[in-house]
Amino acid sequence: MTAPASSAPPPAAGSGSRPDAGDAPLRPLDSGDPFDRDVLPTPPGATSALLRSLLAPLKARVAVTTLLLLFQQAAVQAGPLLVAYAIDSAVPAIRRDDHGPLIAVAVGYLLCALLSGGLQFAFIEAAARVNQDVLLDLRGRIFRHAQALSVDFHERYTSGRLISRSTTDVESLRELLSEGLQELVTVILSFVYISALLLWLDLGLGAVAVASFGPLYLLVRLYQRRAGRVFQLRSTAIAAVIVKFVETMNGIRPVRAFRREAVNDAEFGVLNRRHERTNGDALLEMARYVVGSRLVANTAVAVIVLWGAYRVASGSLALGVLAAAVLYLRRLYDPIDRLGMFLNSYQSAAASLEKIAGLLAQTPSVPEPGTPRRLPARATADRPGREVVFDGVRFAYRTGGEVLPRFDLTLPAGQTVAVVGSTGAGKSTLAKLLARFYDPSDGRVLLDGVDLRELSAPELRRGVVMVTQEAFLFSGTVAENIAIGRPEATREEIERAAKAIGAHEFIDALPDGYDTDVRKRGGRISAGQRQLVGFARALLADPAVLILDEATSSLDVPGERAVQRAMSTVLRGRTAVVIAHRLSTVEIADRVLVMEHGRIVEDGGPGELIAGTGRFADLHRAWRDSLA
Repeated sequence: MTAPASSAPPPAAGSGSRPDAGDAPLRPLDSGDPFDRDVLPTPPGATSALLRSLLAPLKARVAVTTLLLLFQQAAVQAGPLLVAYAIDSAVPAIRRDDHGPLIAVAVGYLLCALLSGGLQFAFIEAAARVNQDVLLDLRGRIFRHAQALSVDFHERYTSGRLISRSTTDVESLRELLSEGLQELVTVILSFVYISALLLWLDLGLGAVAVASFGPLYLLVRLYQRRAGRVFQLRSTAIAAVIVKFVETMNGIRPVRAFRREAVNDAEFGVLNRRHERTNGDALLEMARYVVGSRLVANTAVAVIVLWGAYRVASGSLALGVLAAAVLYLRRLYDPIDRLGMFLNSYQSAAASLEKIAGLLAQTPSVPEPGTPRRLPARATADRPGREVVFDGVRFAYRTGGEVLPRFDLTLPAGQTVAVVGSTGAGKSTLAKLLARFYDPSDGRVLLDGVDLRELSAPELRRGVVMVTQEAFLFSGTVAENIAIGRPEATREEIERAAKAIGAHEFIDALPDGYDTDVRKRGGRISAGQRQLVGFARALLADPAVLILDEATSSLDVPGERAVQRAMSTVLRGRTAVVIAHRLSTVEIADRVLVMEHGRIVEDGGPGELIAGTGRFADLHRAWRDSLA
């Protein structure tokens, strides 16, 4: 998101002023690409199917919860009938010195109150358990599905939006389930009970009450249509705020380094103002609905009271019946405002559920095979590598042109290959295809003759491990981070891997050694140390094929030398692909590939290419000159 246009430069960071975000133009939130929008394409029926699947395991408990509310409302609606009986029967009986009917009314009213309260308590407890189980299931689905989606999805759909799906949108659904549905069912049951009782008490009064439902229904439908659009925009706006906030906090170092505080403040102000306006639109729609519904309700009550009073005066209607009718109407129309709150929650939850359904409808671009194959048995311990073959591979990212035209390459088992070339030559793409972060657009990548698409994810990860430029460490101890590749590894095996890679010395010097908590993203140790832990993690996993994607770029020269010495021993016999940014890395390689525009332009041993007159010789000469 770029900063809003302005004729004046942004104020300097720390100046105490801020741009007026309210004056900034509201730009579209997306560019037409579904991944640039907050709402992913949702297949028809996916939202209702998701809701059914969440409630299906809880059918029996949902039915019990509904019955509890059904009986609770029956106890509540008995009150006005008892009042009508008291006015028309119990009061005249008292005049005859008969207190029995009045005592019966009092006892009946008390019993109804106790029954209603008990059933209400049981309903709230049962509904809360159902709601929590639904939300627990939904959060788990989002988390598991997000992990299962392919790398290309996460490269295009921001983590801030995923956070919004599992927090803000799930919270909207929680509000609907915990409060809104109870209000809806209560209103529906009130309409059914009260309509039937009014028609039974007096057909005329009941008909007037039922006739007032027509305008109320039209108001509800109008509110649904108008509020639905508003809540979709509001949900998108809050997600944009979260995305911007997460992006800025994750990149706080470059923000401070390049003094982007004022620019980010202006951009965040635009998004925050958009969210404010959509909230205001939602409140305005709610106000329109409440005013309209109260007008209809009060008009209906006034008509019934006036007409009923004339009928009572003429003797054609009992006073108790009129009193009961007025009480029932108040009970009927009082929840109208609460119905508006339900519709408010419903529209918000519907927009959120659609977004969640759209996310869960995404399918991995690197799917699991229907009938997975197993790799053949590995070679002997001193030759644990596997042969890698790129057979007629072509590849293009969704957002750009072809990165690899027809590409053929064979890496014999146990060979260490360094891949060099300029930025955009296709080096990292080659590594990602071998790690099966992506599938080729055409052709095959074979591991010991088996297409990677035929291997299950666990089988592939046991055979191929990739160490990237930035070693990501999770919160936890150093030992736990090294053991990620083999959780069952013993402490002795963990320490042996660290020693082999040259990481033991610095780990042992930490406050708690291998039990030191590295904190968020490994922030307690340096970038080079994190990379060494990443190497130890990969080596402990004992892969047949090891991919190093510019994995030494964050190390200083002594650290890089130490890692290279360890690599020369550890990689012996394994197949290794080393994406080299520093040409010093090729010293551990048996073979060097030089890539340009997705093609191999040079292929040979390091010494052979250095002695030649090609591209690699020029690169190596320039690198040596830079060291001098």
